[in-house]
Amino acid sequence: MKIIKTKFKDLLIFVSKNFYDKRGHFRELSIQKLIKQKLIFTVVSKSKKNVLRGLHFQKKKPQGKYLSVLKGEIFDVVLDCRPKSKTFGKHFKIFLSDKNNKSIFIPPGFAHGFLCLKKENIVVYSCTNYRDKKSEAGIQWNDPSLKIKWPAKRPILSSKDKKNLPFSFYFN
Repeated sequence: MKIIKTKFKDLLIFVSKNFYDKRGHFRELSIQKLIKQKLIFTVVSKSKKNVLRGLHFQKKKPQGKYLSVLKGEIFDVVLDCRPKSKTFGKHFKIFLSDKNNKSIFIPPGFAHGFLCLKKENIVVYSCTNYRDKKSEAGIQWNDPSLKIKWPAKRPILSSKDKKNLPFSFYFN
């Protein structure tokens, strides 16, 4: 497994390989000693094309996330919400798919969102902290101050994500 560092402190990209045979394939998703974080909560989401989830974060109990695509392709975006970070308010984007075998570790303190690009997209993520419904918050996916160039003009949003607030509401 190859690890690629980014300009964002502790934000890492992992590239693994599929091992194929006549039965199908096998891929290692994560290795605890490489992440150096305990992943205690794992979830799976399934979404159709043009669904956008995010930008989500936990205000009081931030979660680190290790994210991989099992089927399909997503445009993944993380936003640094750590006020003392050199990259505070900046975003990082990457395409993750079942074909490119890339995974991302997003440290606590980032908002996260993704846009689904294929007909069916299955994403698995393991988190460093449990979900705390009272601590959940969302930032507008198209907040002009963030300058994120999403590859869709009119994504499908949940009713909850339609109510997400601008970055400046949470961080001045």
